[in-house]
Amino acid sequence: MKLDISALRYLTSEDWRVLQAVEQGSKNHELVPTPLIQQLAGLRGGSGVHKCISALAKVGLIAKVKNAKCRLVEPQRCRAHILITWCPSDDGYRLTYGGLDYLALNTHRKASAIYSLGNQIGVGKESDIYITASPDGRQLVLKLHRLGRISFRTVKANRDYLRKRSTGSWMYLSRLAAQKEHAFMCILYREGFPVPEPVAWSRHTLLMEFIDSFPLRMIESIPNPGKLYVELMDMIVELAKRGLIHGDFNEFNILIKEKTVNGKIRLEPIMIDFPQTVSTNHANAQMYFDRDVACVKRYFERRFKYTSDEPGPFLADALKDADPGRRLDVEVEASGFSKKMAKELEQYVEVVGGDQTESDGASVFGHGDAVDEDDEDDEDEENDPGLEHSERGAGEEDAPPICQVDDPDLEEHLGSLSVDDNLAAKPASDADYGLVPIALPQDPDVVAEKVRTKKRASGWAI
Repeated sequence: MKLDISALRYLTSEDWRVLQAVEQGSKNHELVPTPLIQQLAGLRGGSGVHKCISALAKVGLIAKVKNAKCRLVEPQRCRAHILITWCPSDDGYRLTYGGLDYLALNTHRKASAIYSLGNQIGVGKESDIYITASPDGRQLVLKLHRLGRISFRTVKANRDYLRKRSTGSWMYLSRLAAQKEHAFMCILYREGFPVPEPVAWSRHTLLMEFIDSFPLRMIESIPNPGKLYVELMDMIVELAKRGLIHGDFNEFNILIKEKTVNGKIRLEPIMIDFPQTVSTNHANAQMYFDRDVACVKRYFERRFKYTSDEPGPFLADALKDADPGRRLDVEVEASGFSKKMAKELEQYVEVVGGDQTESDGASVFGHGDAVDEDDEDDEDEENDPGLEHSERGAGEEDAPPICQVDDPDLEEHLGSLSVDDNLAAKPASDADYGLVPIALPQDPDVVAEKVRTKKRASGWAI
């Protein structure tokens, strides 16, 4: 589904509380009943809750399921086993990916991590990539994980696994993928590995540094393919020495950045996309390591007509030189991404992430064209209910506004994103940059007066 933030400016604080309540109720309910939403939202009066639910459903942030029966998710996934009595004739609601996007964006907005949102610059198998900017005008990349998008299209031999997955757990897995990628990027960036700088993480979204580069798959020729080949193999070996295997090291997840050193242009490889990264202690570590090596060799032979005379590298040789005291996989586990989370995500990776033909690095950070996804919207609506874990803090009225950039000339627009918060004082020239400001929630009295004015104009007797 496409990220549309046009309704964000119209959400009131009560709307945010109800949206959070649906998210919180999705921890242990596939469908959240209205009484539970009212209880979690803490709003007085049932009419106000129903009004907010109607407003959220109208813009597609939550979805209504009529005459559904209340059913808790798997007991092993519940933190609080509280059974809510629900009449089968009541209606239930589930969180959509659009609602989850809004909650994550509001968290980033409150933290002053995002000020404006630009065009979609890339798409992967199960993620969307957008250009954004911080309040100080720094260009950033927003990655939204959408696990489950291709699963029902491409995975037919693993129907038993997919049948076990509840509809809401795709969002839970998306959150795990974002959390895992953020944890690995933080540690790798700290240790000096060539990865984008991680900025923030919320729910299923990851905010990182924008790198002006090209994916390796877009490069037709290079002056010295042997040198780049050696650098890529060294990156695989260095990761293994620190206890990690990328797991999806191919031309889609390798960026090439031009860097000038002493007047000469040097090609600098950068790694991206870490949800499939595993430890060297993993049961299938040898297979993942050999697959990464084979992907690089096969691509260089096919694209650059370069074949290395040296065999390897081999995982056993890399582990011989490893320092047990410098293992990064242990640090990732200590950062909060537990073994249980890793196991749940690896089960999904084994089913969907086997033979890679295209990955999240496609047209992500460099000069790529966004892929149209209109044909995937129907599948997203089927696969996007529920969430098992949530971050608090969405829905406060004092958050700075988000602006959306619609013009395709990204660099020109995002270089001028330090827009004054006072919308009335904005110069007319701001429209030339394609900025569509999203204001703070409007005054309820003003909104009511506008409604009354429209009713009088249409002939209503008030």
